[in-house]
Amino acid sequence: MRTQVAIIGAGPAGLLLGHILRRAGVGFVILEQKSREYVLGRVRAGVLEQGSVDVLRDLGLGADLAARGLTHHGIYLQYEGERHHLDFVDLVGRTVTVYGQQALVRHLLAEHDRLGSDVRFEVEGVAPHAIDTDAPYLTHSGGERVDCDIVVGADGYHGVSRPAIPGVQALERSYPYAWLGILADVAPSTDDLIYALHPDGFAMHSMRSPEVSRLYLQVDPGESADDWPDERIWEALQTRLGIPGWTLTEGTISEKSITPMRSFVASTLEHGRLFLAGDAGHIVPPTGAKGLNSAIADVALLGRSLVAHFAGDDALLKRYSGAALARQWKVQQFSQWMTEMLHVHREVPDEAARAFRYRSQLGQLEYTTGSRHAQAALAEQYAGLPF
Repeated sequence: MRTQVAIIGAGPAGLLLGHILRRAGVGFVILEQKSREYVLGRVRAGVLEQGSVDVLRDLGLGADLAARGLTHHGIYLQYEGERHHLDFVDLVGRTVTVYGQQALVRHLLAEHDRLGSDVRFEVEGVAPHAIDTDAPYLTHSGGERVDCDIVVGADGYHGVSRPAIPGVQALERSYPYAWLGILADVAPSTDDLIYALHPDGFAMHSMRSPEVSRLYLQVDPGESADDWPDERIWEALQTRLGIPGWTLTEGTISEKSITPMRSFVASTLEHGRLFLAGDAGHIVPPTGAKGLNSAIADVALLGRSLVAHFAGDDALLKRYSGAALARQWKVQQFSQWMTEMLHVHREVPDEAARAFRYRSQLGQLEYTTGSRHAQAALAEQYAGLPF
């Protein structure tokens, strides 16, 4: 077959790019290795920046978001038994919206089904070829050849797209802690997300809906979810999130998993006619809620660039990698700053050095919550840099 854009990966980046291209009349096919059920079952982050919300609404994809998304005006930073609210609307005039990636993927795919888009699942052995020519193509184990003008790799960190770029470097950093995340069938005990630094480790209270809470605990990377029975989880959450006059309501835990934390950025997001978007090109630790938003930012820029390309203007496409990576490095530093400020650094071997590190983190938090300028800087980055 032949199409204009061949997209590898049916995650949020690939599905959203398909909608941008379809709206502009650009032909595409999306090839996904996993099954539809697997893709729809993946539970991922769920905080959308203002810019991400605007992109979805502008594309006419905001109906489910409007019905199910929870708009938040800020976050809480908690330390030393005290909770401080940062009001993003007051500070920078912007909000964030809690809307799970799983719900977003479900809605994007349902719209593709309604429109009759060519989205294929369980396509194994996909491989890009001739990406440094004007006639790239894909092959897969089904024996089909897909000729195209552009290949987009939206197939994640472990996909085939990034390794197809000659000489690409993976700039990476692993963190010495992980998150134990749970879904609990109980109404959230907070109106805005809570980020807490406690001597026992980081904790976070988020939500997925008015009936479902999402909570996290800092754990060691080598631990298993089996090491954390429900009683131990709730005890740790009560300890790390507790403050006088506030109650954390417990409920049935429906899911638990451990997520390692790392940062990764590819040295380039393009080679010839191949372009990377989302996790294929970069990953952030989840503390700053930037992973899904970074994918949407990539796709918003790449989508505009491809539409202009097929209209005869390559200026945006030639700048795509540089522009996307410039934004991504700002996102990386913010995510790293939030992560290091809010996690206990047990990897520091010396007790006095650990105590120094912890007290300096408290100093960061005290400065941030005590300075309107510092609060505004955090709010600007959390609610989202321009796309």
